[in-house]
Amino acid sequence: MKKSNPKKVEEFIRVDHAGERGAIKIYEGQLLALNTLIKDENLKKIIEEMKVHEKEHCDFFEKEIEKRKIQPTKLLPLWDLLGIGLGFGSTLLGKKAAMLCTASVEEVIDKHYLDQINQLESDEKKLKENIIKFRQDELDHRDIAYEKGATKQGPYFILDKIIKLGSKIAINISEKI
Repeated sequence: MKKSNPKKVEEFIRVDHAGERGAIKIYEGQLLALNTLIKDENLKKIIEEMKVHEKEHCDFFEKEIEKRKIQPTKLLPLWDLLGIGLGFGSTLLGKKAAMLCTASVEEVIDKHYLDQINQLESDEKKLKENIIKFRQDELDHRDIAYEKGATKQGPYFILDKIIKLGSKIAINISEKI
């Protein structure tokens, strides 16, 4: 039986925990805007539903961190603040920007999770199965975001690039520290 690289598995769990927690914070920022400044009950309902999935994902990775005695990224407080700020700010820009925020992040996560799936061996069957399921949830979120108005046209093209770059930087840093 081929074995997964233990150092890589530790990095996967650390970064996935940070990412899922970051997704929750983005949605919390969006909900904060929707509960205070912007009134859109339909958008609020969609975001609340997606947040439930992210919470399920985060809970799984939190249990893995505890079980395997993995140190979470030291930058969780910073990622929390940036996530809330990104969610709040994107929602202030309107529904298209809020939905693009979800789509852009999920497109990065899709590739990220697929890369992990391809590296995990049979000794990490449960972890791999969960990442496969979570990846599908993220793809569903991306599709919902496009159905609800996400676009990369005009100035949204720049927003997409900024969100994707920030997500990739957070992933690279969180894997290591």
